[in-house]
Amino acid sequence: MTSLQGARVFVGLDYHQSGVQVCVMNEAGKSLLNTKLRDDAATIAAAVRRFGEQVEASIECCCGAANLAKRLADLGWSVSLAHAGIVARMKKNPDKTDFGDAYILADLGRLKYLPKVWLAPDEIVELRRLVRFRRQLVDERRDIKLRIRALLRDERITLPQEQGKPWTKAWLRQLVEVTLQPISAWILQQQLDRLRDLCARVLQVEKRLQTLVEHDAIVQKLLTMPGVGLLTAATLRAEIAQFERFENGKQLARYCGLSPRNASSGEREATSGLIKAGNPQLRAVLIETAHRLLWRDETWMKLGARLLKRGKPKSVVVAAVANRWVRWLYHRMQPEELAA
Repeated sequence: MTSLQGARVFVGLDYHQSGVQVCVMNEAGKSLLNTKLRDDAATIAAAVRRFGEQVEASIECCCGAANLAKRLADLGWSVSLAHAGIVARMKKNPDKTDFGDAYILADLGRLKYLPKVWLAPDEIVELRRLVRFRRQLVDERRDIKLRIRALLRDERITLPQEQGKPWTKAWLRQLVEVTLQPISAWILQQQLDRLRDLCARVLQVEKRLQTLVEHDAIVQKLLTMPGVGLLTAATLRAEIAQFERFENGKQLARYCGLSPRNASSGEREATSGLIKAGNPQLRAVLIETAHRLLWRDETWMKLGARLLKRGKPKSVVVAAVANRWVRWLYHRMQPEELAA
């Protein structure tokens, strides 16, 4: 078949490590090709080029899909990532095949119904990996501390209060002197060694993180906000990246998982906690920020006091402050504000 000069085609790509299911569809909705090809951008482009030169491709967002999207974009394609969960619900079919998945991705792209996911640039991807790697190390450190406390509790050992708060240097010095059975003592020493190693690795990551963002204008702007430190600013930059990609502050708050979920039915209007969406680490950082604002910033302290006076639970007050602070932050982080 000869190349169709200027023809537009819509391509659905169902990505796997072993290959890519490629569906090519014309503007009338007719499937021109639906086959599996190897994971190579040049091979996929050569197969699609037979049907048209203007390509709008859709890839379901999964591990490795962004890499393929960037390789195809370098070849001149218009490539969009699709939200996997929403695409699955739009299929209205319990069956799952690579053939069908590629077809619906191509068709959703053709009809402009594709639930798109933002494709982050390489520098944001690298920052996200570093921020999330630190979170993994911190979680490991927390788990080891819990195991040590469980061991002490099992042996009915309570360290004297005069040794200070748990995990201080004085408390740890007292900990290594406790009398345990040989195996338990050995396990405790192994856990303490791992704890020291993880603490050192967390510090290494934080130093690298500080170096990575020291010239980032958005991070530096965030650091001027009350209650925001390096880790909070780096997390916001990594997970939100560009504030202007959202239409308004309300949309940003929903992305962060800080909006109440509507649970209305008939005459009954109600909310049911926060929506289960967004990155859990991002939401946790914002909730922690709200706690600091309620403690340190007069404006947010007054808001919290008003909500508490109305009988709102403390957890609801903190979430409400986090929600409103993010919506406020959206307007402060627009390009024109950064340039001022």
